[in-house]
Amino acid sequence: MSPLSVPATSIRTIDADGVKVFYREAGQPDAPVILLLHGFPTSSHMFRTLIPQLASKYRVIAPDLPGFGFTSVPSERNYRYSFDSLAKTALAFVDALGLKRYAIYVFDYGAPVGFRLALAHPERVSAIVSQNGNAYEEGLSDAWNPIQRYWQDPTPENRDVLRGFLTLDGTRMQYVTGVSNPETIAPESYMLDQALLERPGNDTIQLDLFLDYASNVKLYPAFQDYFRSAKPPMLAIWGKNDPFFIPPGAEAYRRDNPNAVVELLDTGHFALETHAPEIASSIDRLMARAAA
Repeated sequence: MSPLSVPATSIRTIDADGVKVFYREAGQPDAPVILLLHGFPTSSHMFRTLIPQLASKYRVIAPDLPGFGFTSVPSERNYRYSFDSLAKTALAFVDALGLKRYAIYVFDYGAPVGFRLALAHPERVSAIVSQNGNAYEEGLSDAWNPIQRYWQDPTPENRDVLRGFLTLDGTRMQYVTGVSNPETIAPESYMLDQALLERPGNDTIQLDLFLDYASNVKLYPAFQDYFRSAKPPMLAIWGKNDPFFIPPGAEAYRRDNPNAVVELLDTGHFALETHAPEIASSIDRLMARAAA
């Protein structure tokens, strides 16, 4: 493919659920759709290298969830930042775009959001890519201990302990831990995330979501029931050195879904920063399976 044939990525906004959703899109309007759902502490920016690699064959759409990136939530909306709310907005977003069938790529926070979409409309989901997107308790590492302590005892003291995750050191750590050569990580990735985290009031949003993540763990059995009943073509492709979501969480998908393929990459949490071409190739194989 010549450089001139790489589809351009468009930057757009659309009103959905009373929110001005920022999103990136590339590919032909009639191509199979892949919906890319980011996680903490990033945005659709994390897909900047993946989108062009997929867009020659697929319509690729990556929204910024409320509280992240460049999506704007009016103050009068009185938005409650919970995972149910993020999923409700994501569902309104796909409805606003008129999407009736799509694969979902879920990462980190994007997993409980995307899996809620699948529970709401299983008939719409053509395939699932889970890149370090967890749905099993065995996938949670010991790094979750302070967050789990906050779930069990939501005191101001336990809340304040989690502010370390919102610092530049905390953000950079998520990008470089488990990467063989951290110098290969583009610094603008974690610097942009950090700049957006530091907007006034955003710390409250993120701490509220840390607390509400417990609601996702409670839904893990429902997600697993969906995998068993729907058996969607699935790729669990994992940075195996992720400090938060460990490989047993990837392997567990095969227990519930015979159509799940597991691939472990020698990298960390943000696997796209180091392995985007490999992930794009694996997604293409998954989409071929889904279309068969």
